[in-house]
Amino acid sequence: MKTLKLLALFFVITLTSCSSVHVNADYDSKSSFSNYKTYAYLKSGIDKAEISDLDKKRILNAIDEVLPAKGITKSENPDLLISIFTKEKERVDVSQNFGWGWGWNPYWGVGFSNVTTTPVGTLFIDIIDAKTKELIWQGEGSGYLTKNTEKKEARIKEFVSKILEQYPPKKNN
Repeated sequence: MKTLKLLALFFVITLTSCSSVHVNADYDSKSSFSNYKTYAYLKSGIDKAEISDLDKKRILNAIDEVLPAKGITKSENPDLLISIFTKEKERVDVSQNFGWGWGWNPYWGVGFSNVTTTPVGTLFIDIIDAKTKELIWQGEGSGYLTKNTEKKEARIKEFVSKILEQYPPKKNN
Protein backbone atom coordinates (compact mmCIF):
# COMPACT_ATOMS: atom_id res chain seq x y z
CA MET A 1 0.00 0.00 0.00
CA LYS A 2 2.87 2.35 0.84
CA THR A 3 4.44 1.67 -2.58
CA LEU A 4 1.14 2.49 -4.28
CA LYS A 5 0.96 5.86 -2.45
CA LEU A 6 4.54 6.67 -3.47
CA LEU A 7 3.79 5.81 -7.10
CA ALA A 8 0.70 8.03 -7.06
CA LEU A 9 2.72 10.90 -5.57
CA PHE A 10 5.45 10.43 -8.20
CA PHE A 11 2.83 10.47 -10.97
CA VAL A 12 1.28 13.73 -9.69
CA ILE A 13 4.71 15.39 -9.35
CA THR A 14 5.65 14.26 -12.87
CA LEU A 15 2.45 15.65 -14.38
CA THR A 16 2.86 18.92 -12.50
CA SER A 17 6.48 19.38 -13.55
CA CYS A 18 5.69 18.64 -17.20
CA SER A 19 3.00 21.30 -17.38
CA SER A 20 4.90 24.12 -15.73
CA VAL A 21 6.49 27.04 -17.50
CA HIS A 22 9.88 28.16 -16.22
CA VAL A 23 10.22 31.94 -16.43
CA ASN A 24 12.98 34.48 -16.15
CA ALA A 25 13.08 38.22 -16.73
CA ASP A 26 15.70 40.92 -17.10
CA TYR A 27 15.27 44.67 -17.26
CA ASP A 28 16.95 48.05 -17.46
CA SER A 29 17.12 49.25 -13.86
CA LYS A 30 17.22 52.89 -15.00
CA SER A 31 13.81 52.70 -16.69
CA SER A 32 10.82 54.20 -14.94
CA PHE A 33 8.20 51.54 -15.61
CA SER A 34 5.37 53.48 -13.96
CA ASN A 35 5.52 56.01 -16.84
CA TYR A 36 4.57 53.42 -19.48
CA LYS A 37 0.82 53.26 -20.04
CA THR A 38 0.31 52.28 -23.70
CA TYR A 39 1.69 49.69 -26.12
CA ALA A 40 1.69 48.53 -29.73
CA TYR A 41 3.38 45.66 -31.52
CA LEU A 42 6.69 45.99 -33.34
CA LYS A 43 5.58 44.45 -36.64
CA SER A 44 9.12 43.81 -37.90
CA GLY A 45 9.87 41.79 -34.75
CA ILE A 46 6.62 39.84 -34.85
CA ASP A 47 7.12 38.99 -38.53
CA LYS A 48 10.56 37.49 -37.78
CA ALA A 49 9.22 35.01 -35.19
CA GLU A 50 9.64 31.54 -36.69
CA ILE A 51 6.25 30.11 -35.77
CA SER A 52 2.96 29.75 -37.59
CA ASP A 53 0.78 32.79 -38.13
CA LEU A 54 -1.90 31.08 -36.03
CA ASP A 55 0.48 30.71 -33.08
CA LYS A 56 1.59 34.35 -33.48
CA LYS A 57 -2.06 35.35 -33.34
CA ARG A 58 -2.57 33.23 -30.20
CA ILE A 59 0.42 34.85 -28.49
CA LEU A 60 -0.67 38.39 -29.40
CA ASN A 61 -4.23 37.70 -28.23
CA ALA A 62 -2.87 36.42 -24.92
CA ILE A 63 -0.71 39.55 -24.52
CA ASP A 64 -3.79 41.66 -25.33
CA GLU A 65 -5.58 39.95 -22.41
CA VAL A 66 -2.77 40.34 -19.86
CA LEU A 67 -1.47 43.89 -20.41
CA PRO A 68 -4.83 45.72 -20.01
CA ALA A 69 -5.26 43.92 -16.68
CA LYS A 70 -2.00 45.65 -15.68
CA GLY A 71 -3.35 49.06 -16.73
CA ILE A 72 -1.47 49.17 -20.05
CA THR A 73 -3.67 49.81 -23.09
CA LYS A 74 -3.14 49.33 -26.80
CA SER A 75 -2.53 52.59 -28.68
CA GLU A 76 -1.60 54.02 -32.07
CA ASN A 77 0.83 56.35 -30.26
CA PRO A 78 2.42 53.92 -27.78
CA ASP A 79 4.91 54.34 -24.96
CA LEU A 80 6.04 50.73 -25.45
CA LEU A 81 6.66 48.43 -28.40
CA ILE A 82 6.20 44.68 -27.93
CA SER A 83 8.13 42.09 -29.90
CA ILE A 84 8.37 38.31 -29.59
CA PHE A 85 10.68 35.57 -30.71
CA THR A 86 10.77 31.85 -30.13
CA LYS A 87 13.09 28.89 -30.00
CA GLU A 88 12.11 25.24 -30.20
CA LYS A 89 14.06 22.05 -29.65
CA GLU A 90 13.31 18.39 -29.12
CA ARG A 91 13.98 16.89 -25.72
CA VAL A 92 14.97 13.24 -25.99
CA ASP A 93 14.37 10.97 -23.00
CA VAL A 94 15.74 7.45 -22.90
CA SER A 95 14.54 5.15 -20.17
CA GLN A 96 15.92 1.69 -19.61
CA ASN A 97 13.82 -0.89 -17.86
CA PHE A 98 14.88 -4.26 -16.59
CA GLY A 99 12.77 -7.22 -15.53
CA TRP A 100 13.75 -10.46 -13.90
CA GLY A 101 12.50 -13.97 -14.61
CA TRP A 102 13.53 -17.59 -14.85
CA GLY A 103 16.27 -18.43 -17.32
CA TRP A 104 19.37 -20.56 -17.75
CA ASN A 105 20.67 -19.40 -14.41
CA PRO A 106 18.18 -19.17 -11.60
CA TYR A 107 17.41 -15.65 -12.87
CA TRP A 108 18.07 -13.68 -15.99
CA GLY A 109 17.57 -10.04 -16.85
CA VAL A 110 15.37 -8.71 -19.58
CA GLY A 111 16.10 -5.16 -20.61
CA PHE A 112 14.41 -2.80 -22.98
CA SER A 113 14.80 0.85 -23.83
CA ASN A 114 12.10 3.39 -24.44
CA VAL A 115 12.92 6.58 -26.34
CA THR A 116 10.52 9.52 -26.32
CA THR A 117 10.86 12.97 -27.83
CA THR A 118 9.01 16.01 -26.58
CA PRO A 119 9.03 19.48 -28.13
CA VAL A 120 10.32 22.13 -25.72
CA GLY A 121 9.80 25.77 -26.57
CA THR A 122 11.03 29.12 -25.34
CA LEU A 123 9.02 32.30 -25.83
CA PHE A 124 10.73 35.67 -25.42
CA ILE A 125 8.67 38.82 -24.97
CA ASP A 126 10.66 42.01 -25.53
CA ILE A 127 9.38 45.36 -24.29
CA ILE A 128 10.99 48.35 -25.98
CA ASP A 129 10.76 52.05 -25.14
CA ALA A 130 8.97 53.52 -28.17
CA LYS A 131 10.81 56.86 -28.01
CA THR A 132 14.37 55.65 -27.50
CA LYS A 133 13.91 52.31 -29.33
CA GLU A 134 15.87 50.63 -26.51
CA LEU A 135 15.03 47.30 -24.93
CA ILE A 136 13.89 47.95 -21.36
CA TRP A 137 12.51 44.53 -20.35
CA GLN A 138 12.75 40.96 -21.60
CA GLY A 139 10.76 38.03 -20.31
CA GLU A 140 11.46 34.42 -21.17
CA GLY A 141 9.36 31.32 -20.62
CA SER A 142 10.36 27.73 -21.36
CA GLY A 143 8.33 24.57 -21.18
CA TYR A 144 6.82 21.63 -22.98
CA LEU A 145 4.74 22.32 -26.06
CA THR A 146 1.68 20.56 -27.37
CA LYS A 147 0.68 19.81 -30.94
CA ASN A 148 -2.93 19.29 -29.85
CA THR A 149 -4.88 22.23 -31.30
CA GLU A 150 -7.45 22.29 -28.48
CA LYS A 151 -4.76 22.48 -25.80
CA LYS A 152 -2.41 24.79 -27.71
CA GLU A 153 -4.30 28.03 -26.98
CA ALA A 154 -4.44 27.30 -23.24
CA ARG A 155 -0.74 26.42 -23.21
CA ILE A 156 0.19 29.64 -25.01
CA LYS A 157 -1.94 31.67 -22.58
CA GLU A 158 -0.10 29.95 -19.71
CA PHE A 159 3.30 30.88 -21.22
CA VAL A 160 2.31 34.52 -21.78
CA SER A 161 0.64 35.05 -18.41
CA LYS A 162 3.52 33.48 -16.48
CA ILE A 163 6.09 35.56 -18.36
CA LEU A 164 4.16 38.81 -17.93
CA GLU A 165 3.67 38.14 -14.19
CA GLN A 166 7.24 39.44 -14.03
CA TYR A 167 6.26 42.79 -15.60
CA PRO A 168 6.66 45.46 -14.39
CA PRO A 169 9.71 44.44 -12.38
CA LYS A 170 9.61 44.81 -8.63
CA LYS A 171 12.74 46.76 -7.88
CA ASN A 172 14.51 45.99 -4.62
CA ASN A 173 15.34 49.07 -2.58
